Amino acid sequence: MNYLVGVLGGMGPAATADFMSKIIELTEVGGDQQHIPLLISSMPDIPDRSAHLLNGGSSPQSALVHRLQMLEKAGAACIAMPCNTAHYWFSQLKAAASVDMLSIIDVTVEAAHEAGFSRVGLLATDATLQAGLYQTVLAKVGIECVAPEGAAQKAAMAGTYALKAGDPVKARDCLEVPYQYLQLHKVEAVILGCTEIPLILAKEIRKSPTYFLDSTKILAQAVIRWYESKTGSRLLRETFAENGKPCFDKGNALS
Repeated sequence: MNYLVGVLGGMGPAATADFMSKIIELTEVGGDQQHIPLLISSMPDIPDRSAHLLNGGSSPQSALVHRLQMLEKAGAACIAMPCNTAHYWFSQLKAAASVDMLSIIDVTVEAAHEAGFSRVGLLATDATLQAGLYQTVLAKVGIECVAPEGAAQKAAMAGTYALKAGDPVKARDCLEVPYQYLQLHKVEAVILGCTEIPLILAKEIRKSPTYFLDSTKILAQAVIRWYESKTGSRLLRETFAENGKPCFDKGNALS
């Protein structure tokens, strides 16, 4: 049986492309035919998630359900959604789905818990923070969550929207402010809880790969594990820090 994975994307397009790339990079195969079959929906006309949650803009729920149903009708046996803020509607989408769904929030928190962290930082949109998407799940497993406040969080949002607008240099400059805020609050690791942020901090992640919990990469790993569970194959490429150790780097990754 061909276990097709549907990607409910477009939020934003660059993050969706990054998610697909990470699935490919993390899949250890000998040729094209062994890769995981993906069906990508990258429809950027889905209403802005943050605008709705923060300012009462158009709700994306009906568009999300419609895209999900399109993926199902096309044969998807599992749905992954590489957008953290959109997980505000995860329970509604799961109720509307007749196939498996993977939660980027759940798998990222599980990774933090398995790594033994007790205090993590969180870089995310205002809407993700306000909805408590990560804080609630982290608290259930006993992990303290520290998020930027005030000007630092405004800079995080500015960086996210700069990337969406095609200005990675401005985005990177903006992200240094909230990151330094988290450094001052002595977190053990930082959850990248917006799928634009791993693109902004790609160089820093390569420098300190075990310090950052990249939600895009963790969801990609979950997709591969789901596929392995259905097919009995072994495809996941394990990744390590340059020193070969799975420990996190406490140094200033943005220096």
